[in-house]
Order: sequence, then structure tokens, then C-alpha cells
Amino acid sequence: MELRTLATAGSWLSPLSLAAYLAWAAVWLGLGHAVEHDPLRGWLARACAVVFLIGFMAEDRIGQSLGERGFVALALLMAASALAPVGLAPYAPAPILMVLLAAVLAARYEGRALWIWLLALNLAMGLVMWRTWQREHFILITIIGYSSFQLFAALVMRYAMRAERAGEALRAAHAELLATRSLLAEGARDRERLRLARDLHDVAGHKLTALKLNLAALARDPVAGADPRTALCVQLADELLADIRGVVQAMRRSDGVDLAAAIRALGECFPRPRLELELAEDARPANLQQAEALLRAVQEALVNAARHSQANTLWVVLRREDGRLRLDLRDDGRGAGELRPGNGLRGMRERLEAAGGGLQLRRTETGGVHLQAWLPAVAG
Repeated sequence: MELRTLATAGSWLSPLSLAAYLAWAAVWLGLGHAVEHDPLRGWLARACAVVFLIGFMAEDRIGQSLGERGFVALALLMAASALAPVGLAPYAPAPILMVLLAAVLAARYEGRALWIWLLALNLAMGLVMWRTWQREHFILITIIGYSSFQLFAALVMRYAMRAERAGEALRAAHAELLATRSLLAEGARDRERLRLARDLHDVAGHKLTALKLNLAALARDPVAGADPRTALCVQLADELLADIRGVVQAMRRSDGVDLAAAIRALGECFPRPRLELELAEDARPANLQQAEALLRAVQEALVNAARHSQANTLWVVLRREDGRLRLDLRDDGRGAGELRPGNGLRGMRERLEAAGGGLQLRRTETGGVHLQAWLPAVAG
């Protein structure tokens, strides 16, 4: 799973991002002293700070579209634009930018890779200070102080990422339970309907048949058969038996499983993406196997869109077309590169194929994921 960025979750207005903007504003104001004493160096330092801010805000999208190499190139650019003000404006609060960069790196890396990045950045910052600052004792204090701030920011980000992953896993498990509960409830309703149909046929039908036979014998009696009430009883028994047979046949027939409520319940598990449903009335799966395949497909699309695509909307279209049930799932994510199915997508394909259907997947022009699934409209 790809890790989210400092904008927690890809939002420029998230609480962590807003805190980072305030820290950047403090750097901008702190560079004002350098502008007053040496305008050229001061404004050059501010220009570097602006480049850092642009890189910070674009990091999420560039990291998604260009992959690992793109992120490394952007991280190096941000490091250079953070280190330049340190040298151009000595003793200004420019090292705060290194704290923000440490948080960005912690959102992407963990373990040894993160420590290597932080060590390299602090060595570079120490070298810049040694070449441009004059108070050697102040250099050591500054490096130690800002290094501790970097470590704190990195640890906070790592804990935030772990909490986010735990939340995503919990939401996925909740969606799994909801889907299972919906399928079990539908199966229970089917079994209860069939049980009632069998009981009605076996008990009421049997006794009505016996009643008809006795009425037929009574009708042949010269005295009782002449009574019009006997003929009326025979007619009512015939009509009642026909009605019971009709009810039994209707109970045995099923117009398919209604997935709308189950799909909406799945969507409520995730704060993002939002579900947009278009479910045709006549597009209902014929049995529980088909219902499970379609419901699990929507569940997997939701989980993938929430975890990987950073999508805001997932469009779900289910319709009957050319003798098939067609399920169209499309999100507005911003992924890049070739789609490589994981265990979830492979399981989705296996369920569909076991029910007589299939699956196609591709990326949209905007980087989202488009899944097209189909099943036979009549169960085999």
C-alpha cells in the first residue's frame, strides 16, 4: 500500500498542512531581517522558500504521477531550497524548513531509509552552517536543536501514518462484515421463504386435497349432492387449492437479490470516496453466488479507491444488457503506471469467473481505476 503524504490524505487544507503553512510563514517573516541588511541575498532566500512551499504543496501529486524517482528528485529540490536560505540568511529560522522536509520524508519512508535521509540532510545543513555562519558554538546548538525537532516531526508523522493504516484496515474489516451480514441476511430470507412455501404446500395443500376428495364423495350422495351448498363447498375448495398453489409458486420464484441497501451500507464505512449509484431495477443477481460476486467487487473497488487512488468519488453502475448483468466501477483517483492486480482484484476476478462472468480493468485518462464486470443475467 502506498503511504499518504503530509497533507494527510492528500488535502492541502488538512490540519497538518495548515500547521506546516504557519511554520513556513514564520520562516518568511524571519527572513525579513536578511532582506533589510542585504536585499539581494534576502530576496534570494525568500525565493528559495517559495520554491520549497511549491514543492511541499505539489509533493503529493508529483509523487503519485512520477513514482519513486519523481519523489526523490522533488525531495532533493526541496532540500536544496531549504538549505539555501540557511546559508543566505545566517541565524534566521530557515532550518524550520528542514523540519517540514523531515515530516514529508517520514510520510514516505520508514526504518533505515528514513534515517539515512535525515542523517544526510543534517550533515548537509551542518556543512552549510560551517561555511556561512561565524559563531561555531551557535552552529552546534542549532544543529542539535533542529535535529531534535526533525526527529520529533518524523516520529509524529510515522505514528500518524500507522494510525491511518489501522483506520483503513478497520474500515475495510467493517465493510467485509457488512457485506457478509447482508449476504447472510439475504440467504436467511431465501431459506425462510422456501421453508414456508414447502410447509404451505405440504400441510395446507395435503388437507385441502383430502377435503376435495371427501366433498366429491359427498356430492355423489343423492341427498347431500342435491344440496346447492355442497356444490358451493366443492367450488370454494377448488379455488382455495388453486390460490395456495399460486402462492407457493410465487414464494418459490425470486426477482433476485436487491443490492442497493447493501452497497449503500458499504459506502458509509468510508469517509472517502463518495458513492454515486446507478442501479437498474431489472438488474438484480439471480442467486446468492452472483450477489456475493457483485457485492465483493464493489467492496474491493471501495477499499482500493480509499487506500491507493486517493479518489473523491466512486461511480457504481449496474444494468442489464445483452443478456448480462454489467457492473461498471470507476473512480476519479490520480494513480499512475500500469495496474498490477493484487490479491483483492484476483479474488474479485475468481468470484466473477466462478459465477460465469468476467472482469476487465484499466486506468482512466485522469489516472483513476475503471473496472468492468459482467455476469450472466440468468443463473446457470
